[in-house]
Amino acid sequence: MYDKLVQSADVRSAVRSSRPPRPRRLAWLLALAAGAAALPGLAQAASCTGVAQWDQAKIYRAGDTLQKGGVLYRANQDIWNAPPDHPAGAPYYTNLGACDGSGANQPPVVSLTSPANGATFSAGSTVTVSATASDPDGSVSKVEFFRDGSSIGVDTSAPYSASWANASAGSHTLRAVATDNNNATTSTPTLTITVNAASGDTTAPSVPGGLAVGTRTASSIALSWSPSTDNTGGSGLAGYDVYRDGSLVGSPSSASYVDGGLTASTTYRYRVRARDNAGNASAQGTEISATTLAGSGGGTGKRVIGYFTQWGIYGRSYRVKNIDSSGSAARLTHINYAFGNVRNNRCEVGVTQPSDPNTGAGGDAFADYSKAFGAGESVSGSADTWDQPLRGNWNQLKQLKAKYPNLKVLISLGGWTWSRGFSSAARPENRQAFVASCIDAYIKGNLPVTDGAGGTGAALGVFDGIDIDWEYPVACGIECGKPEDNANFTALMAEFRRQLDAVRPGLLLTVAVGAGIDKVRVTDPAAYHPYLDYINVMTYDFHGAWDAKTNHQSALFDSPNDPSTGDQKLYNSNDAIEAFISRGVPAAKLNLGIGYYGRGWTGVASGNNGMYQTAGGAAPGTYEAGIEDWKVLKNLAWQGYTDNTAGATWIYNGSTLWSFDTPANITRKMGYVKTQGLGGAFVWEFSGDDAQGTLTKAVSDGLK
Repeated sequence: MYDKLVQSADVRSAVRSSRPPRPRRLAWLLALAAGAAALPGLAQAASCTGVAQWDQAKIYRAGDTLQKGGVLYRANQDIWNAPPDHPAGAPYYTNLGACDGSGANQPPVVSLTSPANGATFSAGSTVTVSATASDPDGSVSKVEFFRDGSSIGVDTSAPYSASWANASAGSHTLRAVATDNNNATTSTPTLTITVNAASGDTTAPSVPGGLAVGTRTASSIALSWSPSTDNTGGSGLAGYDVYRDGSLVGSPSSASYVDGGLTASTTYRYRVRARDNAGNASAQGTEISATTLAGSGGGTGKRVIGYFTQWGIYGRSYRVKNIDSSGSAARLTHINYAFGNVRNNRCEVGVTQPSDPNTGAGGDAFADYSKAFGAGESVSGSADTWDQPLRGNWNQLKQLKAKYPNLKVLISLGGWTWSRGFSSAARPENRQAFVASCIDAYIKGNLPVTDGAGGTGAALGVFDGIDIDWEYPVACGIECGKPEDNANFTALMAEFRRQLDAVRPGLLLTVAVGAGIDKVRVTDPAAYHPYLDYINVMTYDFHGAWDAKTNHQSALFDSPNDPSTGDQKLYNSNDAIEAFISRGVPAAKLNLGIGYYGRGWTGVASGNNGMYQTAGGAAPGTYEAGIEDWKVLKNLAWQGYTDNTAGATWIYNGSTLWSFDTPANITRKMGYVKTQGLGGAFVWEFSGDDAQGTLTKAVSDGLK
């Protein structure tokens, strides 16, 4: 995404992997959780004569041999689409040695330094897990830490550590897995720690009763139950655990929960238990079943989400009507309206003034709800009248929803320019009032009167939920965050969910998140995802003209040819998605991001068709140097290139290079969404598409 005035892409990062698309996602997390990863044998030489290269499309049977990267491997079991030189595939192969007769890559060495085996902690405390790691013939690229088989964090630089906050009572296992620069892995032995319940309280709360189903959609089920009570003199009720089909999916603090990211027309089973502050848990209550409604969005069963920008009606001449006339509206499940400002600890609505990226001030109530659209510009074909309380883009969205009853619209708060207010608004002393102001304006529809529009309930029925686009908690966006943003972000999601459910269960709560490991590791997806219906992972803007060398702006996978180092080695869609899955987010809650624009460089050296070459600067663009809409780029008669390993495309004319997704590459990415079991895809943003909605058609059709 990029937003107005700054008109510069939110340099959203990504995370990376070396594995190509595969028929199904190999559960490498399960392999790690099962114990120490199997390490390759260290044969000193191997003959690769007549042995074929690894083929991502081939199913290897146990005992089959193959070579990759000049190393001979033998499959230990039936395996497919997991390369032997990647952590996902390494446990399934034996390294038989280098084809040229030299020794194989030496794996890294890793050991846990704290806590000590058998250490004890109190419930609710923070447990910091530390390790030392080295590599005898290279470097350590990362150390990942696991508690009871689930990742609690990744560290890419020494000293290596991760923290487990609010530790729960019980016996827990810890271990660390180091990965070197050649993707070899080593696991430490597991150690065991004990977390003791608070002194004097060993009695669990009462079992939750009255579990009932509320509002259902194609992708969510709302639940509520009777509150539990803790024993007299006990530590107090802490919250609840919600189980779907036997697996924990959420831990709300109140007696309600909306389970999102579900599949249409599917039946699920639910149970709930209660927890107190001493770590005692009740038995699970009576099980109930609930079925999601039939899907929409062209029958894909997946989410197809698009961002509509407030300012697109000006220079881009893109109106809500264009979503309909292009054929895109019939293919969509959701529209996000970008953006609402967060300022002075409130959702600021009704302001019309230019945005100031230095202060965060700005707004466009004229575009939002007071501009009068003529009959030819209107979805309904009728002109707005002077006395309508709701005009502008929001009235047009309401008309679009009337034409497509299954379409949902969310207000997206923040964005690059308007995110600086989140850190303060999310603080405990400001949180409740901030959320209340957002719900009052966008859900209850109470708008300040401006230019004869607005008033009580004027926007009621426009928005079906709220999308939080905080760029970025803890990490740096237009300004840098604070360490306390981590806990405050999770608490903010909990407060939004509580207040939305109080208005009406079934209202949507979503987030757009940075895809870079530097953005992911400083937050706690396992803690905040239970409050959300789904998560939009911004898997684009991996690279752009801010880089001295050309690179893919939205690669699906990594490439061994990518010269990036450090966290940037992890900039591609696949590892971005797996970073969230490894932290406990269900795949069905994640949506893959697609950019309807390209990133460009000029003065590009000629090697490798311009890719990974030094450049002189940003290529000229219509609105801003270094960025251009797909609808413009598609008409350039330049030679196109595809990196099938990275899953990325670009064009190059000998001096200027543009990296962007073509319809064919979008189809490839939608195949990834389906095979990985993701919830769907979202796009930034509609005005970059052509008048026929070609890219949105590729997204929708690719998900069928």
